[in-house]
Amino acid sequence: MRAREYNVALDCQRVLLLLAQRLPTPSRESGSPVLGRCAALGFLLPCKSGREISPGDVTIPWPLPRKEDKLRALGIVTGKRSPGPRDEERPEKPMESTVRRKTSVALLSVVSNSALVLLKLVVGFLVGSISVISEAIHSAVDLLAALIAFVAVRKSGKPADADHPFGHGKVENISGTVEAVLIFLAAGWIISEAVKKLRYPEPLDEPGWGVLVMLFSAVVNTVVSQLLFKVGRETDSLALQADAWHLRTDVYTSAGVMVGLGLIWLGESAFPGTHFHWLYPIAAICVALLIIKAAYELTIKSARDLLDESLPPQELALIRSHIQEFTPEVRGFHRLRTRKSGSERFVEFHMLVDADMSVDRSHQISDRITEAIKEHYPETTVTVHIEPCHRDCLPECVEECLLDDNERQAARKKSP
Repeated sequence: MRAREYNVALDCQRVLLLLAQRLPTPSRESGSPVLGRCAALGFLLPCKSGREISPGDVTIPWPLPRKEDKLRALGIVTGKRSPGPRDEERPEKPMESTVRRKTSVALLSVVSNSALVLLKLVVGFLVGSISVISEAIHSAVDLLAALIAFVAVRKSGKPADADHPFGHGKVENISGTVEAVLIFLAAGWIISEAVKKLRYPEPLDEPGWGVLVMLFSAVVNTVVSQLLFKVGRETDSLALQADAWHLRTDVYTSAGVMVGLGLIWLGESAFPGTHFHWLYPIAAICVALLIIKAAYELTIKSARDLLDESLPPQELALIRSHIQEFTPEVRGFHRLRTRKSGSERFVEFHMLVDADMSVDRSHQISDRITEAIKEHYPETTVTVHIEPCHRDCLPECVEECLLDDNERQAARKKSP
């Protein structure tokens, strides 16, 4: 190891020798910045004016200076510092808090569905009920949807990197699309079974354990889905909302079964000898249509972001209002483009200012506009391209010009 360090020292000696020989009149008093930096790095050049430098004139300290000291001597900040009390007490960033909250509620959905699957399987095999085992299979599909949402939330919460400079937000949109497909499949299966019941009516089995387990599952899924909806809307998480809709379909299915059984019981009690078994599949079809509507809306919402559709009109109006607050310093804007990726928004536009405005002032305005937008939508990336207004009044400028006709004419008169 010592031999390797010694070889490195000799290499450094040769480099410094070549560097020093290229200087016009090397001397310690010359104040040369190159010599100063070499000395700061820990290599001393004891040279005198008017004399050539030889290898013996270059002395190298031992042990060699650390890499951090060399970089600091050259004015390069490494970004590393010793941890202090402020690091330990660093407050959690809003983004980190949001990701933690989304992950926690997604994990709750996974745990609750896992418990329901296990409970239904145990009860189904103990009492020998096929209906309870079929409910366990249904909850297994809910568990799959919950796992998809959990993975999507964790993946989308990762910060942008070199391979994904715009972040990982679209993972949530993909998750929402996949869960919407699962909901469509569930609705199709319900309609298929209901049609079979209509074509070949059969007397209903005694409710027993199947109804009890279904009621318990509906109560649990109602509570969890409500929490998923709440957090999903507050954090603008499409994956959580999709998972909530998936659990809500289970609640609607259970409610449809209860309503169907109740109507059959009332009908046969009021009209003895009359069969009302057809009400059960009709109620199931109504529930399936409601589920299809929810799946369709979820698909449209996730597809919009996957296709980079512009933000909703009310959000665009809010962005325009924040830009207009800086009239007349901001004379107009154009090429406003927006899109959404998961819960993240991206806004970019060209801002027209007076050609004589300083760069510092124009950037102050753009920073204030960015802060105003982020007050409403924290996870927003705003890109502002500043352009000088030369009073040319091109068509694209007139459309979003913030000056009235009198101000525009006055500005033209001031132009050279």
